[in-house]
Amino acid sequence: MEKRTIHRAHTTQKNPLREVLAQNIRRIRLEQGISQEELAFRCELDRTYISAVERCIRNTSLGNIEKIAMALKVEPWRLLLPPE
Repeated sequence: MEKRTIHRAHTTQKNPLREVLAQNIRRIRLEQGISQEELAFRCELDRTYISAVERCIRNTSLGNIEKIAMALKVEPWRLLLPPE
């Protein structure tokens, strides 16, 4: 039987939507004057995870986008809006 290889996209590949998400999280977090550590605490996520999301290294689930949005007190869809 032939083995099939599954090729997965490397998480550091350019992804415009992930970049928009990362930029918005960072911008809103800084506007509110909170650290990555504080945001992570509010989301019940690890600080290194927040850092990786902001640097487009980690892909994040819809559930975590919702947690981050709630912690930043914004609607989740706002994190996915490209800058005007």
